[in-house]
Amino acid sequence: MKPAPTVEFSKQIDVRHEVDVFVAGGGPAGVTAAVAAARLGKSVFLVEAQGAFGGMGTLGLVPVFMTFGDGVRTLAAGLGAEIRERLAAAGGTGPSPNGILPEVLKRVYDEMIEEAGVVFRFYTNLIGTIQTEGRVRMAVLAAKSGIYAVRARVFVDGTGDGDLAVMAGASFEKGDPDGNLMPGTLCSQWKGIDWERYAQWRRRHPGSQGSELQRAFENDVFTQKDLHLPGIFRLGADLGGGNIGHLYGIDNTDEATVTRAMVFGRKLVLEYEKYYKDYLRGFEQMTLTQTGALPGIRETRRIMGDYVLTLEDFRDRAVFPDEIGRYCYPVDIHPSRPDPTAYAKFEREFTKDLRYAPGESYGVPYRTLTPRDLENVLVAGRCISCDRYVQGSIRVMPGCFITGQAAGTAAALAVDAGSARTRDVDVATLRNTLREAGAYIPGQ
Repeated sequence: MKPAPTVEFSKQIDVRHEVDVFVAGGGPAGVTAAVAAARLGKSVFLVEAQGAFGGMGTLGLVPVFMTFGDGVRTLAAGLGAEIRERLAAAGGTGPSPNGILPEVLKRVYDEMIEEAGVVFRFYTNLIGTIQTEGRVRMAVLAAKSGIYAVRARVFVDGTGDGDLAVMAGASFEKGDPDGNLMPGTLCSQWKGIDWERYAQWRRRHPGSQGSELQRAFENDVFTQKDLHLPGIFRLGADLGGGNIGHLYGIDNTDEATVTRAMVFGRKLVLEYEKYYKDYLRGFEQMTLTQTGALPGIRETRRIMGDYVLTLEDFRDRAVFPDEIGRYCYPVDIHPSRPDPTAYAKFEREFTKDLRYAPGESYGVPYRTLTPRDLENVLVAGRCISCDRYVQGSIRVMPGCFITGQAAGTAAALAVDAGSARTRDVDVATLRNTLREAGAYIPGQ
């Protein structure tokens, strides 16, 4: 392939803000990081590329949170539990305690950010960093008003893809050894569902969903014969949130693949509409109200940190002296292609081999949030330092709440330490501060 031509582009830009903590990305990890740092008295500047906070749970229309606890205790306590409680109080969970009505969740995030005193901007993209010898000095941003910089002492990467850390020179891994990534999903919302009729049909015909899916395959309803179907989740009297269909070959760090996937996803959802209407009961009058403004992304970069959390740690229910939380969601790695053998492997791992019993969990050490070779950068969310198996567990929203709150707290303590170096944070103080803020931190 012929190399693309290059051109040099440079300009003088304003440094518009100087703060203690800069946070890139307003998803669940970025929001909790910003709120945690601001509640500890630090000046915080948060940027989000879209027009609302929440990422997958709002603009991506992911219909439910995954597990907050291990069946015995709440692990995504602290800010995670507060978000869910505020959402429920505002009527935003629907009939399920883990349901998500995205418009309500947007307002919950808005309120928490504003109450904490965080300065933030929507429709603002991180396009670069300025650093010297592993220390980031400024984030470079692009918005309608122009390109400008923000100077900060500590930087938190809540982008999901590890954008800030990579721009600053952090090493990373991505996908399996062959570079394959989990597929995404273009989530959707539907109205006109008769949930009671569906429940009655399921009681009378247990196990029929699998046989009906096979029948639809035989009748060429689907472009791709994908056995993996999380389903449509009840969100209201006749409202449902669809986690249906896979976008294979999508890489959220490559906009060309995302563009193709979004166009394909809007077509694919019509195939699932036909399936639900013609093969199941209770969905005959369903109507599509919207698809996500963002694709549901499950996997991209994993930033390599001072410690890499591994499958062995997951299996060992590992305990660490510097752990900033514990989590328990099973390893959930969606196959990178619609292959029956790959799906059988997924099903075995997710339902049996890599799923915990009640009360079991693994520790998340602080060192997974500190990228190698960077002095004043922390990562939070699905891009923390781990192998692919652990990313398949920690990537979900409650996991992001845990690591986001820890990163924001550590950023504030790094500023207090004077050096703003993340490795100068006293781990005992970090754990105590998190515990005082309601996070689940076992031990003394």
